[in-house]
Order: sequence, then structure tokens, then C-alpha cells
Amino acid sequence: MSRIGKKPVDLPSGVTASVSGQTVEVKGPKGARTFTATDDVTLTVEENAVTVTPRGKSKRARQQWGMSRTQIQNLVTGVTDGFKKELEINGVGYRAQMQGNVLKLNLGYSHDVDFEVPAGVTVTAPKPTIIIVEGADQQQVGQVAANIREWRKPEPYKGKGIKYVDEYIFRKEGKR
Repeated sequence: MSRIGKKPVDLPSGVTASVSGQTVEVKGPKGARTFTATDDVTLTVEENAVTVTPRGKSKRARQQWGMSRTQIQNLVTGVTDGFKKELEINGVGYRAQMQGNVLKLNLGYSHDVDFEVPAGVTVTAPKPTIIIVEGADQQQVGQVAANIREWRKPEPYKGKGIKYVDEYIFRKEGKR
């Protein structure tokens, strides 16, 4: 039995969910999101909750049970609170600033890096060394943050580069 799958996904006030076939559509204050489940699970909406039940006792049905419930929970969280990733820039002269829909990164290259922000995600730079990525889609927020970080990953000797705020960079001792 899936401990996660057994729990119904509660819908807070202001959030509605509708099921058509294997597709769940969740609408809330931050937009609308959809998820299409596999044929191994059954989706139902009862009062203020979405329930997921497996079809049969196969291993795949049990795997999809918990995963589908978690995906629906992420839809509900996305349309109510949204998801957020914070990045921190370390290094002399490294900075970021927003110009319209473009994030300008000065990362020690001979040129500035212009990062085009995709639709559905908001990127802000409240300080020159902090970048905040927000949106309703957890996967898209994480991917945009990873793409920004990819331009200059943190190195282990001085810690220069772009890192997540909660990330720990293992430091190495240099040559003697």
C-alpha cells in the first residue's frame, strides 16, 4: 500500500479541480495547470479533494499511484503558492540585473550573458548578487534555475559562481 497515494489531495478555497478521462485540470489564483495520468490509476474528485486509486495490484499500478498523487499535489501547490528557487552569485565583479524580459549576467566572460526568460516563469534580481526564479510549474522553475546556474557553476577552491542559496559548496585546499 502506498502511504502517499492513500491520502486524498485537499483543495483549498479558491481552487477547483476537474477530471476528464485521465486528465486533471486544476485552476487557482496563480493560473491553471493540467496533468495526464497513466491508465494504471483512477482519478476522482469528491467534494474538496482529488483521490487517486490504482487499477489492479501490478507493480506499475502501485508505482503510478503515489507518483500521480504527488503530481496532483504539486499542481495544487503551484496554483495556490507557486514555486520559488533562489540563486546566489559569488565572485568579484559577478552580478545580475533584469532588463525587461532578459536577465543580464556579468560572469567574468569577455561578454555579458543575456538569458531570455521563458513564459510562465518570473525572474527577479532584487540585489546584484541574488536571482529569484518563481512560477506555478515546479519542473519549469527548477529547469530555468538550473539553466542560469549552468553559465558559471560554483568551483571548489574559492566558491566563485552561481549556486542555490541552500546549497553547500565543498571547499578544497589549494596548492602549497
